[in-house]
Amino acid sequence: MSFKKLKPELLDALSQHAIDAPNAFQKAVLPKIRSGAHLFCIGDQGCGKTMAIIIATLHKLEYKPLGDAPRALIIVETKAQAMALKSEFERFTKRADLRIYAAYDEQTLDQQREEVYYGQDILIATPKRLNKLYLMNSLDLSQLKLYVLEDAEFAENGKYIAEINRIPESISKCQYLVFAKTLSPRLQRLEASFMDRSHVVKA
Repeated sequence: MSFKKLKPELLDALSQHAIDAPNAFQKAVLPKIRSGAHLFCIGDQGCGKTMAIIIATLHKLEYKPLGDAPRALIIVETKAQAMALKSEFERFTKRADLRIYAAYDEQTLDQQREEVYYGQDILIATPKRLNKLYLMNSLDLSQLKLYVLEDAEFAENGKYIAEINRIPESISKCQYLVFAKTLSPRLQRLEASFMDRSHVVKA
């Protein structure tokens, strides 16, 4: 997918940060994401995976807010990763009204429930906090379009598997994306859980 196919507002936001064309990794994965396929997106550190997530998510959400339920859910391992990804999204959404929220264990759970309830477009969450919000019926998944694992090596740790698999059990239709440096056998088991007919893209 060339950047010319993106929303003009998103193109402008990228251009303001001197991002005028996709790199090799983004050229490989963005067209596949746009097709709606479930994907394992595999690339070395520094290849542009985070930027690919941001571009794909903002394009999928048409660079505008809608409704009260999250339309993109991105799972990361730690608070630091959640906050960093939120900051990166905010760099490219200063002229949009998109609501981006990071949920992690150190926050007050009741406060998080209220802030998520009152409307977010993009929810970035650590596995255990996401699971708590889900079990407390604090997540409306009816509008979810994207379910993403960033730096998905953490999913190889058995203690996270239940949290990662639980959300897809409640989603009727959604696109699943897994971003990682390598595709290990344990990570590939996610295909049997919720990524049926997925493709692997390496760059």
